Amino acid sequence: MFRTSMAYREKMKVDTLLTDYEPPEVLKKYMSGGNVGHDKEGSPVRVELFGHLDMKGLMYSARKSDLEKVKLKQCEQHLKDWEIMSKKLNRRVDGLVVIFDMEGVSSKMLWRPGLQMYLHLVSLLEDNYPEMLKRMFVINAPRIFPLLYKLCRPLISQDTKNKIHVLGSDYTSTLLKYIDADELPAYLGGNKTDPDGNPRCTTLICQGGQVPEEYYLKECENSEQMENATVARGDKLSIDLDVTKAGSVLRWEFKTDGYDIGFGVFRQEGPEKVTVVEPERVNSHMVPEDGNYTCDVPGKYTLVFDNSFSWTRDKAIQYSVEIIQPIDQCLENEIINMVDSVGTWTGMNQGAGECPENVTPCRE
Repeated sequence: MFRTSMAYREKMKVDTLLTDYEPPEVLKKYMSGGNVGHDKEGSPVRVELFGHLDMKGLMYSARKSDLEKVKLKQCEQHLKDWEIMSKKLNRRVDGLVVIFDMEGVSSKMLWRPGLQMYLHLVSLLEDNYPEMLKRMFVINAPRIFPLLYKLCRPLISQDTKNKIHVLGSDYTSTLLKYIDADELPAYLGGNKTDPDGNPRCTTLICQGGQVPEEYYLKECENSEQMENATVARGDKLSIDLDVTKAGSVLRWEFKTDGYDIGFGVFRQEGPEKVTVVEPERVNSHMVPEDGNYTCDVPGKYTLVFDNSFSWTRDKAIQYSVEIIQPIDQCLENEIINMVDSVGTWTGMNQGAGECPENVTPCRE
């Protein structure tokens, strides 16, 4: 692991990132998050605004190597910070405290390539900066959190899982146990603000947001493996899926070559098909289309790619479709163990933000 890390550091020129590397404009403007201060032991504190992160937009606007270099540069900044704080306090200082703010998280975060890329960036920390994470506080966890955790869980080490603490609506009291009020942004219950009084500390924390399409790189391609098909002119392509458990989530992504196509989702009810995602024509030849639907009712579902409006052109399409099963009791227990409050995950989550039921395709 050490040799691999050293080779990777040399390849990415990590030793000179702080002085020589300038991230692309799109990453400086839309890669959400930032360092806000230090905890009571001198370790740096970083706020991650996961709900404000448009990972899809960033992936279509920047190279993977630049996304990696930005994360590596952040880690190098933490190392430099440790050195400074160790000298200041005359004792060893290490570790990183992360406040993982999930406010604004919706089902668009289920986009698999985006999740995989985010986890890949997180894995850079574990692979090249082992034990850097001191503790992570998850705040504003939405009701979709268990599903997101289920998807991410296989790639999270046990050591990291043990450092995750999911806080309830009274998270400020817990944060202040570890972080002085003057080191905590006012919007989180501390005293720190921007010079103009902004409680969100925008001079320290990039607020992210949706990446404008003018930043998109035309040559950017999603490496996700997809099925290939051709929808004949005047015809439709139907994909049937059997959903066996209520609460399962259908997730899809597709792109077409050169032209738009119609798309909708239906559920079989007796001899009839009921519309669950309204059919519409989408410009999937410009930006890949992705979305999901929560199946409250088990049964047969059909995804339909519709080319019946075109009588002159076949449509080449690439697509991926999957069913995400609801979390089981074992996973629910694991999440409950992360909850730093009295009661259960369900009790803590009452009134928390959530993605609306039966979300139609999420669009950037």
